[in-house]
Amino acid sequence: MENRGVDELARRSRLAEEGGGRERRERQHAQGKLSARERIDLLLDDGTFEETDKFVTHRCTDFGMAENRIPGDGFVTGYGKVEGRTVFVFAQDFTVFGGSLSESNAAKIVKLMDMAMRVGAPIVGLNDSGGARIQEGVVSLAGYADIFLRNTLASGVVPQISAILGPCAGGAVYSPAITDFTFMVDKTSYMFVTGPDVIKTVTHEEVTKEKLGGATTHNEVSGVAHFMAHNDQECVAMVRELLSFLPSNNLDDPPRRACTDPIDRADRELDTLVPAESNQPYNIKLVIERLVDDGYFFEVHEHFARNIVIGFARMNGRPVGIVANQPAFLAGVLDIDASVKAARFVRFCDAFNIPLITLEDVPGFLPGVQQEYGGIIRHGAKLLFAFAEATVPKLTVITRKAYGGAYCVMSSKHIRTDLNLAWPTAEIAVMGPEGAVNIVYGRELEQVLKQAEVDNGPLSDERKAELLAAARSEKVHEFREQFANPYVAAERGYVDAVILPHETRRRLIAALEMLDGKRDKNPPKKHGNIPL
Repeated sequence: MENRGVDELARRSRLAEEGGGRERRERQHAQGKLSARERIDLLLDDGTFEETDKFVTHRCTDFGMAENRIPGDGFVTGYGKVEGRTVFVFAQDFTVFGGSLSESNAAKIVKLMDMAMRVGAPIVGLNDSGGARIQEGVVSLAGYADIFLRNTLASGVVPQISAILGPCAGGAVYSPAITDFTFMVDKTSYMFVTGPDVIKTVTHEEVTKEKLGGATTHNEVSGVAHFMAHNDQECVAMVRELLSFLPSNNLDDPPRRACTDPIDRADRELDTLVPAESNQPYNIKLVIERLVDDGYFFEVHEHFARNIVIGFARMNGRPVGIVANQPAFLAGVLDIDASVKAARFVRFCDAFNIPLITLEDVPGFLPGVQQEYGGIIRHGAKLLFAFAEATVPKLTVITRKAYGGAYCVMSSKHIRTDLNLAWPTAEIAVMGPEGAVNIVYGRELEQVLKQAEVDNGPLSDERKAELLAAARSEKVHEFREQFANPYVAAERGYVDAVILPHETRRRLIAALEMLDGKRDKNPPKKHGNIPL
């Protein structure tokens, strides 16, 4: 080969790998951010990255752009391995035109996503961009729309993960919003449709970038982001960890690992973990950790809608998705945010063949004018729809309360759950005993007071209160014995077994093995109409 060809290849490669140059990379480092290529190196197994479209440049000839071309045009694209499995990745290079999207680099991403769909491999986007390239006008906007279409077509076919490692504003936010999971970095990443300056102009509200669209805001308040990291390194490590639970595509099963945690491990602490008083809180995460392999639970959406807990774990080496009411927060009640949070997770697990385990301790749906006006009926129906639609193996354990419509929604036997277990502490009823006695025994309670006055004459308000409390306590006990226990449901087959808590791990693993060959499907249709 002639030296001229070798030299030109080396020159173009050097320009592409330098991006915006050393000074701009150092500026990134000073802000606590890594460069695009450093992020890719952390994500992929050593030496596995194969770059594509390294020499693509923009086509813009306006605003003095014709002479300002850098190979790669601000995006690094390619594929490699994560724990030995193929993953496609693109990274926006903020040192080149602020990582802005052009017609050319949008075409790079589209080509990469099309290839990922053809081979059935996950797509990871490392986002750090100022948005659409203004100099290119509508063609840069068209590039976003082309990407959005691929995000939509790939949804439910291959896992899509977005890491926000810097700015992500305007139309750029809608690609991460369509993807399955979004990561953000505290203090260095933010997302918003319109920035603080625009908001101040239009609504006269003053807000900082961090308060408007920082990692804390989107993890705790909006629920847009699923994970929050402290720096780029931790964020990329979390992406790798998430991928370890996921199949490469919707036709594969999740990757299994060798397990040294005994299948029949019986944790006796489970037998006393749930308080005897049904209105006392406890941390459902302690239950999860005692059931899953090695006590390891990879929580998703940890900081948002904390009255429900979702995440991934393994049971005898098999990845599972866990949905659990959290009695330690708002008594584990279902509200708008909790319903939406869990519904999307259930649909993801169903799309990618990940079995679902539901731990149920739910007093019902959150009452209130704000919830009703906000559409709790519609949003609660999302979770019901998701569980009912799911065809993956579904297991439910009722640890304590299962009241009202929330009992139906939380993967009950009636919506095609394969195995429903209950602990002896389970209370399954239309409503809690304390509320039910006012309706079921209301007249009897009134009669107690009337009879007491007949027998003893007029009573003081204090004495009336004492008599009523004693009578109510007796009726609460009577209601709980007759209705709010797992055996009434078990007699009708709504609960397959009442088990001791320490038996739960063994029973769940045995059920997963039994369901390993499960084949179920929904009626033929284009798609359902989930109540969005």
